[in-house]
Amino acid sequence: MPRPSARVNAAARSIGEQFTAWRKLQGLTAVQVSERAGISRNTLRRIETGDTGVGLQAFLGVAWALGVLDALVTATDPYETDLGRARADETLPTRVRT
Repeated sequence: MPRPSARVNAAARSIGEQFTAWRKLQGLTAVQVSERAGISRNTLRRIETGDTGVGLQAFLGVAWALGVLDALVTATDPYETDLGRARADETLPTRVRT
């Protein structure tokens, strides 16, 4: 099994490629997306090439600018899974310390 960092890097590259595809499918330029997301063109390039050092706000801003933010939120919702729905009535444990 690959190390977590290898899997994270692969996922970042894949998401970056998907964001690029979304941008091109919509006929948007990199400048248009970066302006809509409120980030620099260089930051968008970093996201599209899979740089994992980009901040979450920039990443989510690009998802919003591309119209995929809601799908991203739904994809990470545990209650949208079979396990989450099966355990929805249970009380989740609370963390004592963060």
